[in-house]
Amino acid sequence: MAKKTVFVSDLSGAEIADGKSATISIKFADARKGTYVLDVSEAESEELGQKGRKQARRGRRPKAAA
Repeated sequence: MAKKTVFVSDLSGAEIADGKSATISIKFADARKGTYVLDVSEAESEELGQKGRKQARRGRRPKAAA
């Protein structure tokens, strides 16, 4: 029997459809405070993301773009 994982938003408590989930990590400058991880829907993550700034991806650029 197969098992199905159901994601529930940590912000709204609503069930998140397959492929529509996002994870938000909150890190503090003071490492002793630890890290918070939230499971949210795409819409909630976009809403929160608009209040911050987008971080560039790390690593080398693909050769085609260089």
